[in-house]
Amino acid sequence: MSKLNKNIIKRTNEFLINDLWRKTGEEFGKGRRFGYMSLRSIVITVRGFLSHDINIRANALTYSMMFAMVPILALVLAIAKGFGFEQVIENKLYDSFLGQMNVVPTIMGFVERYLETAQGGAFLGIGLLVLLWSVYSFFNNIETSFNKIWQVKRTRSYMRQISTYLTILLLIPILMVVSSGVSIFINTATASIEFFEAMAPLKEFGIKLMPFLTCWLIFSWMYWSIPNAKVGAWAAFIPGILVGTLFQLLQMLSFYLVAFLSRTSIIYGAFAALPLILTWLQLSCLFILSGAELSFAIQNNEEFDYDNDLPFMSRRYKDYITLYLTYIIVRRFADGLEPETAHEMAANNRLPARLVNNLLSRLVEVKVLRETYIEGKEDRTYVPARDINTITVGSVIGSIDRQGKELFLRNPTEEREKFWKRYESLRQSGDAANDLLIKDFLKVTKA
Repeated sequence: MSKLNKNIIKRTNEFLINDLWRKTGEEFGKGRRFGYMSLRSIVITVRGFLSHDINIRANALTYSMMFAMVPILALVLAIAKGFGFEQVIENKLYDSFLGQMNVVPTIMGFVERYLETAQGGAFLGIGLLVLLWSVYSFFNNIETSFNKIWQVKRTRSYMRQISTYLTILLLIPILMVVSSGVSIFINTATASIEFFEAMAPLKEFGIKLMPFLTCWLIFSWMYWSIPNAKVGAWAAFIPGILVGTLFQLLQMLSFYLVAFLSRTSIIYGAFAALPLILTWLQLSCLFILSGAELSFAIQNNEEFDYDNDLPFMSRRYKDYITLYLTYIIVRRFADGLEPETAHEMAANNRLPARLVNNLLSRLVEVKVLRETYIEGKEDRTYVPARDINTITVGSVIGSIDRQGKELFLRNPTEEREKFWKRYESLRQSGDAANDLLIKDFLKVTKA
């Protein structure tokens, strides 16, 4: 490898590891901001893919999806049947990868027997509970995976979970019917209008676009509603478009997969469809989880400013930023100005958002600041928790130093007890102890 190539690789590596993250959002020029943020989102997504073991999670989700496939289809078809458009759903299944594999009749047989069991005799309650639990368990596994990607530790209530999952199940058949209806309308209405006869390619494009649009809306809704976090519209819609497109392209590859099946049938016989269905499910799960990583990266892009520098931040530099944030909040309060959110403070002062959030949380914990909500701002703002005439540099640093437990080590030695008392007295004396030699720490200086 030439020296020039080595330098290019070294500079690229340095840029991706350090330089890319050493600017906050306000420092980017208008023309370069989109490119930088897009590249950062890609890098964050790749990092998350590797650190969260997405491939392993996709395997677990594939296993869950295999068991939930029949109950989900049963519930979707039951909903569709209630509205009178179950035939549309069946036609969509025949047009999908499962239809290419000639397994739809078998699956529909399972679904019909499943519904009959759920509705029959003494097993009515048990069958219905098993059906609902299978669907709930599958979506809950997806939510758990999404929450881990979003670093959310608290799950939503059972009622909110059930309402969200049912909304998605209602949305799927409705969007399928709307998609089919729009395709039929485009096909029939344009055929009767002379103007559109010359625009046949555009008509064909519109018809082919409808399945993509359906997938885009379904996946966007999933990324927006399933995580127990406030997801922005773009953070849901962009990965929804990408994953929906990949899902449709995977469907288009079904023809080649079926051709491959004809060769593998010699080996697998009647089970030839099983490995391909599992592969299709696994790729679908991989797409879904990768989309969740991208959604998190888009929304939390600014949280990764100075990502590789913050873990090595010195205590002195951290104290300096802490005091500066306290100064901003106290000064605005003294001037009668509206309090700011953490995001506003980070943006206005070109500071990393994650650092600002961490330091403000710490100041709230030690009761230097308190959180408050004001009308017109969705996020919490910060104001002094004490009389601003009592907030000194020493009181802020002292409050942080004393945060946490002290003197919990039992049975101290006599020397260690003396050391603690001497340390406390020297701290109260301020700079007088700066020149004290450690070896003379316990020596009492005579006046």
